[in-house]
Amino acid sequence: MTRAEFLRITASASAWWSMPGATSPVLAAFQARDERLARVSQVIEAYDRQGIHRTGTDVDRASAAWLLEQVRQVGAHGVLESFALDRVDPQLCHVQAEGTRAEGLPLFDGTFTVEGGFTGLLGPPASGGIALVEVDQAGISSEGRSLADLRRGPGQAIVVVTHGAYPGLTPMNAGSFAAPFGVPVLQVGSERGEWLKAVARAQTPVQFVAHATRTRVQAHNVVVSMTGRTGAAVTKLPPIVVMTPRSGWWQCASERGGGLACWLEAIRALAVAGAARSAVFVASSGHELGHLGLESFIHERPDLVKRASAWVHLGANIGAAGGRARLQASDDAIEQLAVDALTRAGTGVQQRVPRGTVPAGEARNIHVGGGRYGSLLSSSPYFHSQSDRWPAAVDATAVARFAAAIADMVMALASPSTRAD
Repeated sequence: MTRAEFLRITASASAWWSMPGATSPVLAAFQARDERLARVSQVIEAYDRQGIHRTGTDVDRASAAWLLEQVRQVGAHGVLESFALDRVDPQLCHVQAEGTRAEGLPLFDGTFTVEGGFTGLLGPPASGGIALVEVDQAGISSEGRSLADLRRGPGQAIVVVTHGAYPGLTPMNAGSFAAPFGVPVLQVGSERGEWLKAVARAQTPVQFVAHATRTRVQAHNVVVSMTGRTGAAVTKLPPIVVMTPRSGWWQCASERGGGLACWLEAIRALAVAGAARSAVFVASSGHELGHLGLESFIHERPDLVKRASAWVHLGANIGAAGGRARLQASDDAIEQLAVDALTRAGTGVQQRVPRGTVPAGEARNIHVGGGRYGSLLSSSPYFHSQSDRWPAAVDATAVARFAAAIADMVMALASPSTRAD
């Protein structure tokens, strides 16, 4: 609790002691914070326990059903909206030389080899054989856009050594999942980098295998529609939309858990207090596959991007341990609304994206479509890492503060006077 909050609460508490059965406002405030902290912790822990959250898998489907039940428990009604995809199922995926093997994961928006792969030589990108390259955390976050020309080049294949903050495989998202392109690309963990460089220097032949199949499946967005208060003037108000992704490469405790916890707290706030303006909440699958779920959601509502009063995007790593929070907004008014809500919750951001910048995450879809948005996300040393697990990767206290701010912001946006419609 900040000093300003403490003084405000204690100033309003001067007469509570004379009221039989009354509860101290100070105690009530601390209890509310403790309860929120417990709720967000339970949500993230449960999400982490479910397993690997890749789109269209059994875990992804079970997680959708779990989230639907969480929506019911906070007092709202949700539905599952399905969309189809050709799920990538990796089979044999490795680079092998002289009996030593480095397992990997193909890029899901690329092409694949036959089951036995082929034999070739590792070398630099200009070699025309199997290119050996490295990507750092920035390259991973940008979905490997720096590799696009190389992928379209004349080489046989590409091996990418991924360097996240933690050892191991740190996959890149498949931004072009709907339109795969290029030569096969195999991503391997950082711990294999030196061995692969030695193999390349020695010009030892390697077996390259990036074999995968595709299976037609259904994945699900969780969608909650909350109707505003009745009245001729109010029913004409455009809705707000609150969105967060719910899928990813691994357990994604901090990458996705914080956003889901904030999303549920905002639903809870509207369910309890009500609002004049209608609201739509969507937790989308397909994040790691070019935002496939959000694209499906928008496709079914082609006018919503511009018609909505505002979109609130709860992006990656909200409340991640060691993260730096970032605010992305389409205009000054919605940015200030977010800053004020964060301040009241006793938190803030370390970076504000310059106006007009194409934002990261699903906010990009709204920006490109000409919609109005405010977006909260963060950096994280655990980003796309198998180490992104509860509780080490999560600062639950930070998540709880962000959740309070998001609920505050959503309630303000749901007021008919917040935006000049």
